[in-house]
Amino acid sequence: MVHVYNCHPFSSQQIVQVEQEPGLVCCGGGALFLVATGGCKVEAYSVEREGCPLICRFATMGTVKSIQHSKIGDYLVTIEEKNSATYLRAYTNWRYQAEDKARVGVRLLGHLLRGASVRGGVQMEIIEIPLSERPVAVACCCITGDLLVGCENTLVLFTLRRQNQQTLQNQSQQILQSTWPNTQQSSSQSQGQTSTSNQNVSILDFERSVILHLPKIKAKRVALCGGYVAVQAELEVLVLKLDASFEPKTQEESSETARDHLEDQADFLLLPRHQELLGDRAKDCDIPVSIEKTGLEDRGQYTLSYVLFRRFTPDFFQGCSVEETQLHSLQLCPLFTSKQSVSQEEPACVFCFFSLPTAGYLYSLKGGVELLSAYQYPEKVLEAVLADHLLHVITKSALQCFTVRCAALAARIEDPYIDTTMKACPPCSLEVCALRMQLFIGLRSVCVHGRHVILLSTADTETPEESERATQRRGLSRKWTISSPKETRTVGHGWNIYVVDTVSPLTLYQEMVEYSQKYAETNPQAQSLRHLLSEAHLLLRASLLQTSGQRQNTEGEPALSPETDTGGPSEKQTDREELEEALRQNCAQLGDCFSRGSQKDCHLALPYYRMSALSVTEVIARNRPLPSSPHSYGPGFLFYLKHYLLEEAEQSLSQEEADEVIDIFSQSEPSQLVSVCASPPMVNISPERTLRILRRLEDTAGVSVPLTITMATMMLLMDDVAQYTQLMERHAEMLLVYGFIEEPRLLLHGGGGGQHTHVCPTVLTRELAKSQPGLLVAGMVALHENNKVQLEQADHVFKELGCENCLQVDFWEAMLMASSQDAVIQELLFRLSSVYIDRLTITSSDTHSNHLHTRSRRKSLKSADDLINSCSHYGALYPWLTVLSPAHTTSSQHQEALYKLQSLLCGPSLSVGSVGPLMERLSEETLWGFSLHLLCATRRGQYGRSIEKLLDRCPQAIIAYANHQLQDKNMVLWWQKLLPELCNRTRAAADNGILLAALKETLVVVAMEMSPAEFLELIPDDGTASYFLPHLLTCSQKHLVA
Repeated sequence: MVHVYNCHPFSSQQIVQVEQEPGLVCCGGGALFLVATGGCKVEAYSVEREGCPLICRFATMGTVKSIQHSKIGDYLVTIEEKNSATYLRAYTNWRYQAEDKARVGVRLLGHLLRGASVRGGVQMEIIEIPLSERPVAVACCCITGDLLVGCENTLVLFTLRRQNQQTLQNQSQQILQSTWPNTQQSSSQSQGQTSTSNQNVSILDFERSVILHLPKIKAKRVALCGGYVAVQAELEVLVLKLDASFEPKTQEESSETARDHLEDQADFLLLPRHQELLGDRAKDCDIPVSIEKTGLEDRGQYTLSYVLFRRFTPDFFQGCSVEETQLHSLQLCPLFTSKQSVSQEEPACVFCFFSLPTAGYLYSLKGGVELLSAYQYPEKVLEAVLADHLLHVITKSALQCFTVRCAALAARIEDPYIDTTMKACPPCSLEVCALRMQLFIGLRSVCVHGRHVILLSTADTETPEESERATQRRGLSRKWTISSPKETRTVGHGWNIYVVDTVSPLTLYQEMVEYSQKYAETNPQAQSLRHLLSEAHLLLRASLLQTSGQRQNTEGEPALSPETDTGGPSEKQTDREELEEALRQNCAQLGDCFSRGSQKDCHLALPYYRMSALSVTEVIARNRPLPSSPHSYGPGFLFYLKHYLLEEAEQSLSQEEADEVIDIFSQSEPSQLVSVCASPPMVNISPERTLRILRRLEDTAGVSVPLTITMATMMLLMDDVAQYTQLMERHAEMLLVYGFIEEPRLLLHGGGGGQHTHVCPTVLTRELAKSQPGLLVAGMVALHENNKVQLEQADHVFKELGCENCLQVDFWEAMLMASSQDAVIQELLFRLSSVYIDRLTITSSDTHSNHLHTRSRRKSLKSADDLINSCSHYGALYPWLTVLSPAHTTSSQHQEALYKLQSLLCGPSLSVGSVGPLMERLSEETLWGFSLHLLCATRRGQYGRSIEKLLDRCPQAIIAYANHQLQDKNMVLWWQKLLPELCNRTRAAADNGILLAALKETLVVVAMEMSPAEFLELIPDDGTASYFLPHLLTCSQKHLVA
């Protein structure tokens, strides 16, 4: 379906003053090229200047049958006939003919002019390009400037080469010196006369690069763009991708020929079936293609892949001949995005367009081949041209424009956020529309340059009867033959060349907006309104892509005169700003459409409103129901409002606006009121008014924990602590925690994203920190375990509450009990160890006692015994620690920190290596400090050193230490380390009762574990054997019993 809108795409038109009737027309490089009917002369007119003045005219070497202009290199290529022979020629530097220079150089392909021709300065050159077959069609690549020539069954690709004129002059000078030494002085003088500017001009040449053989298709028209090659036959279109590869690959030559195929056609009328093959499936078509590489300089190989194949069945309608059902207007169009660099030659998108007389087809070739649009024409179309913003088609009596979908695809390639909740764009599948038709008489051809549409019209000199008889004769033809061009008439009723200027995209957009107001006034939810605004949106997007991609459009074109410059950088910047502002306005209008639309597309209101840069206040104002209409809000607007409130917007609503939001949801979605009240933008809400609404909700929907907490929060805002307490006591603490999990924003504003997302406590959180710290810690742990808040975000909340030295540590201890993630556990163990060491360090200094009292007035939620009993990461204290750090020797806070740190060191999870550097802050001078260092040494397996240090500092604890630590594989240390140490120390201090008691206990253990012979070897030979005899006797008795 094609929508039709009465918008005016054309602004003005002018007639080009031409002396002779034109037969061929083409444009490019700011110029219009006309070839007189049956003549051998090309005239160039400037389409950028008022009145289209003549730039230059020059003669060709034969009768021009086809002409094309290349933007890259600014050259013309023609197919000419002379003396029944067909030639292919390229005309370079044609602009210098405007300076009344008669010099013209003629050369063959690959033979650059040298000698006097080069020294004479820049001149127009005619490059003769020899071919083995008769050329039928030519095409120039708008990205590289390469040339594609279509012959009957082959395609020949010529690569554009550039060579600096200074290099050529140097080469010519060397040849002259080697051949004629006497001419060195004269050539040097003539070389000095050459202007410096001419030396910097590049000289163009072509190199025959590759030949494609297509034996089963007869080319009528060809196209080339960035490696994509398209060929059009009467009812077939084939698109190939030609890639240069440096890996050697043998190309299989096709031995099939089309001879039998053509012989069959001589006797039978074959009707091919309709066929469409896209992407990899295109290789299944019955058209073989083989590659013949001819390039001499490029040693790489070429690989070929099929991209698209389309075959049509002829459509014979009344009064239409076979020739008039053929395909025409083949084009390959690239599109660059604003993110591509200047030197990047690979376009983001490549589009293929071709047309039948009744329908046109636009395909996207990159990133997956797909049909973007199908154009159904109201009458038979003679020719069509795809431009940046519109598709221009001509019939015999009218010029008409259609919209295109290229910008929709390019926008999605450029911006990955499109089709998300952040950004949106009308789909590529959006139905096209036709704009106002402009009437003409006898249109024959059309071409487009920028915003200029050039038309050639010629009055028909045939009588209606002759035309009808000719049509009938052609319609009865049974063969599909190549129709030869009609002979040009020497006498005609009239002809004209029109240059029709299209309006600027911004002007056309404004007219579309005005046109859309008619639908908005009658039916704001009409599909036509949404479609027209979507068309305007794509028009603006195409314009923005065009302004950002002007570097690609102008690259390779010659410098124009100051009169042709459309504006400086400041004007272009202003134009872009106007386009961006118009796009924001359009997004707001599309947001309005989708906000009131059906449930199917209501989600699009969110991205369009976001792209419009409207504040939520402005969006609410645009969606207020009219007084005369029922008070209802569209699903799209509610979807937008919920996302705005849920996504933690930083902008706070005023009390009036917040109350209006409450009213909106109380009418439309009362179940969302709790989430709305907890949203950060609603901080200025009226608590009394909201509480009444929440109570009505409770009466209708019943009691729920999040609703109760929300009502309690309203009481806090009203400073009614008694009612707040009463509401909070409705539910058990565990149920309140579940309520926080269901609606985390009751405790926190922010969060939900990464660990760097800013969070802050709510009013309820601050109250809980003072009155119910255990509930707050339990709620924060539950939020973390349910991925509602990150560990760093929770730390930030406690710091804002001023509880970083009390509640935050309680939170870490509770997290250690609840968490099952190893990374989180190790992080918490390190943090808690650091905190405990800090507390021990502070309490050991008298100067910090007052500071500690100020910061840690509140008792911890969990004591060391509680943690040991409920958390596996806290281990039971070793028995020998009670000897080293007895209770009530320090303050309670110090004792609590010491026990917790000792418990962590006694547990299975804490890595001693991670806290080793922190332990260096604790001195061993105190007995509790010594106990911690001894714990670390024991955890590291340094038992021998620990025994020595323990005997030095606290020998009364040695037996308790040995009984706990020297077990199993460490049992041998009793007699290998402990017994010798005690013997040596008691020998030196015989009156030390502690050492003697430890020695007796050690001998008891040794006697129980060793044999009499082994025990006998341990007895020292210093005359004290009598002391060991009772223990030896005990050992012997134990051995006999065993």
